[in-house]
Amino acid sequence: MNGYKLDPRLENDSTSVMITGLCDLRLSRDARWPWLILVPRRAEITEIFELTPLDQVLLAFETELTAKALKQVTGAAKINVGALGNIVRQLHVHVIARFEGDANWPGPVWGFGQAEPYEDGKRDEFTAKLREALSS
Repeated sequence: MNGYKLDPRLENDSTSVMITGLCDLRLSRDARWPWLILVPRRAEITEIFELTPLDQVLLAFETELTAKALKQVTGAAKINVGALGNIVRQLHVHVIARFEGDANWPGPVWGFGQAEPYEDGKRDEFTAKLREALSS
């Protein structure tokens, strides 16, 4: 899609759940938090304001749908949404379910401890529920 290529760090640290209208919706490989990442499939974009106005609207819409589905599937106390990009410059939006008493509540998820991999069955079950919630 017009020169789009996923940053190798995002590819290594997450797995694709589905392609939406604009984004590759990905699941972080860190099972400590239900952590989704929306990556707009546009070449060499690092900031939201670099997207076309239509793509900005699509990103906001897909972020909202993703956040609602994540809240529905997990029952999280809080959904964190952020686009930082200090390490991985390719534009991507984190959508993270947080729970009181989770691995670093109420602190940030970044840079805390060691990532824990999903068990295949639990990852597959979670992504199936997420896809179902996104399609309803």
